[in-house]
Amino acid sequence: MNTTITVIIEHDLDSGYYAYCPDFEGCQTQGDTLGDVIQNIREAAELYLETLTDEEKEQLYQKRIYTTTLAL
Repeated sequence: MNTTITVIIEHDLDSGYYAYCPDFEGCQTQGDTLGDVIQNIREAAELYLETLTDEEKEQLYQKRIYTTTLAL
């Protein structure tokens, strides 16, 4: 089953990139480049999903997190 998940990526000039999935508690990773961190978070999310029961996955797919930007 294909699904779309929310991923937050932060860039730190000193330590590279940090990514996490707010939908998946504890699912986080880091990487030296943007490409690295995207690959790493994809792998982490896939592994996270493998640990869930079908019922837990269904509940997770019902959850929605919305992101936006605001100009101040």
